[in-house]
Amino acid sequence: MIWGIRPLLRGSTYSGMLFAYCGALASIPLLPFAMLPTLAWPSAPYGVQAVLTLLIWAALIAAVGLARTTRRALVPFARRLLRVPLPDPVATGTDRWRTPLWLLLHVALGWAGALVSGVLVIAGLTLPVTGLRTEAELSLFGWSVRSEPGWRSWVLALCCLLPAAVVCAGVSYALRWLAPRLLGPSSAERLALAAERELRLAERNRLAHELHDSIGHTLTATTIQAAVAGEVLSADPLAARAALRSIEESARAALEDLDYVLGVLREEAAGTAPTRTLADLPELLDRLRHAGAVVEPELSGEWAQVQGTLSRAAYRILQEGLTNALRHGAGGPIEVRVAAASDGLELGVVNRTGAGTSTGRGPGAFPTSGHGLPGLAERVRLLHGEIEAGPDGPRHWRLSVRLPVRLSA
Repeated sequence: MIWGIRPLLRGSTYSGMLFAYCGALASIPLLPFAMLPTLAWPSAPYGVQAVLTLLIWAALIAAVGLARTTRRALVPFARRLLRVPLPDPVATGTDRWRTPLWLLLHVALGWAGALVSGVLVIAGLTLPVTGLRTEAELSLFGWSVRSEPGWRSWVLALCCLLPAAVVCAGVSYALRWLAPRLLGPSSAERLALAAERELRLAERNRLAHELHDSIGHTLTATTIQAAVAGEVLSADPLAARAALRSIEESARAALEDLDYVLGVLREEAAGTAPTRTLADLPELLDRLRHAGAVVEPELSGEWAQVQGTLSRAAYRILQEGLTNALRHGAGGPIEVRVAAASDGLELGVVNRTGAGTSTGRGPGAFPTSGHGLPGLAERVRLLHGEIEAGPDGPRHWRLSVRLPVRLSA
């Protein structure tokens, strides 16, 4: 019993009925245009004129639904009053017949609900008043109800008001059931929305990788450089100034990356994406040396001729490997290997490890997000390469990557 009454007590039932009333009212301005042909044919039977008017009226309503702006206006209106989750429409140009069909059903349900519930509400409000002094009779389309003075008029009024609420609930339920099917995305629009979400997610993931690699490396290097500058500030002012200059250069490079990423995330017209390639590797190694690290590069082959996406990815891979070496290494030299051959590009970073440092939990260790190596593995997988990362003996850690390469002529 309570389950059956509950829809009658919800506000969404009557906001949905208001939505149906709005559809009926919005169709009234088209009615005079639908009556024009009947005015030109006054001798036609009344039934023929009525049917002709209804058909032309329906055609005009459907024609309004063919406009794309109609659907764009209907979706937020239905979403608010019917309280159904409807995404914003995507302009695909397909299934345009669904909006005209929705308008026809919306108007038909609006007029049917308005007439039936209006008559019932008027009867429910009129019968008790007229039935207090005299016998009341309600007639409509040949159907009549007579009530005698007294409590019977109140019972009959209640029997009119309850069906009126049921009609409101039925019309609201029908519109809420139809809205996702006719105003919601079609199959083609779902595919377009899914493709758009996939592209947006891929772009955000790419930006997350770039931000992690670039900003993470810069912050790690500048932290070490600041510590070095503080230690040698009194004993060796020249070395301290060199470390501060390196911090300034690293911070500027990081700001370029950050400005670009934030511009894309805000959906603004971001500037040109800062591109770091293998050609920038010497500069990266110099920043590490300014941070106090001992770097032993081993560069062979025509690695400077590697270009495009592969060169940018190789730079980011080496940057992440060197960042991990700074964060979790135990000092000592960091070996960097880049070997370019006709069939592949080999990258490697080897650093010493010590107790409490390889895991990042030792004193003064850097916090880690745990996304570095998984991000590298994903980057290498997308380039159809191979990656190995793990201990190399008792006191070393090795990152080794092999990527297929095509050298420029």
